[in-house]
Amino acid sequence: MESAFSAELPSRIRFRHLSCFVAIAQERNLRRAAERLHLSQPAVSKTLGELEALAGVQLVERGRQGARLTAAGEQFLRHAVGVTQALESATAALMGSTDASAPVVHVGALPTVASSLLPRAIAHLHAQRPHAGVRLRTGTNVELLTALKAGELDFIVGRMAEPDRMQGLSFELLYAEPLALVVRPGHPLLSQPGASASLQAVLDYPLVIATPGTVPRHHTEALFQTHGLRLPAGVTETLSVSVARLLACRSDAVWITPERAAGDDLAHGQLARLDIATSGTKEPVGLLRRSAATPSELASAFMELLTELAQTPD
Repeated sequence: MESAFSAELPSRIRFRHLSCFVAIAQERNLRRAAERLHLSQPAVSKTLGELEALAGVQLVERGRQGARLTAAGEQFLRHAVGVTQALESATAALMGSTDASAPVVHVGALPTVASSLLPRAIAHLHAQRPHAGVRLRTGTNVELLTALKAGELDFIVGRMAEPDRMQGLSFELLYAEPLALVVRPGHPLLSQPGASASLQAVLDYPLVIATPGTVPRHHTEALFQTHGLRLPAGVTETLSVSVARLLACRSDAVWITPERAAGDDLAHGQLARLDIATSGTKEPVGLLRRSAATPSELASAFMELLTELAQTPD
């Protein structure tokens, strides 16, 4: 990308170019970016066009599905976000607004993590810092990585991704967890000899599994394939931990999930784990953040707390 820029480019790019580009990247839609910036859509398109003309490279692909960054746009975004955030922080400091509002940390988390590690961590954080705010967003790993790169999140509690998606990001391991097959107490599969059900027997009951395109779903499919089996039709696919656990608690459904998502229910006897080996399904979970960004003091403290608590699961 460096070859596309001239030595004069830094002095020709204005803050309006950067703020417009970052808004488009975050909203992933020119109309919404225009509304956010209180500008007309043609004005936003014109400003983006100016930036791309200065850069000599296309940064955003426009289409019916919205606005999507090109590879050059992804690379440029990493720096543009830092510049706009630094200027906004400097302006706020000059105006004295940093003392008037409580600090807020913006966190992204996978649904299975948000239901297990995050509640405990947030409770500890509020005990130490009663006025600290936490703005939590859940979603798929891909959705969260996109938001992180666009500067919408301070960090993510998530999973590693393909190398091209990890450009400009760092990953710090928190823990690794396998899949678990869990059911309600008294489930027929628990009454089998030795309380050891087979994966084949599981297929006789409704399954609750992760949605396609997610790591838990990939490992679920691979688990069945290694036993010469396939997922049946009629499964319930969801990223909602609350929906999945209620189905498992109130019916004969078998919930296949990263084990920590069901950890609290297992510990309190509300769910039981089937004695079925899930070797080969262990997947690392960790902290992801932008490598070039310096986290706020609150974000750093929260990440340290998460690292500590991840080593001592309930």
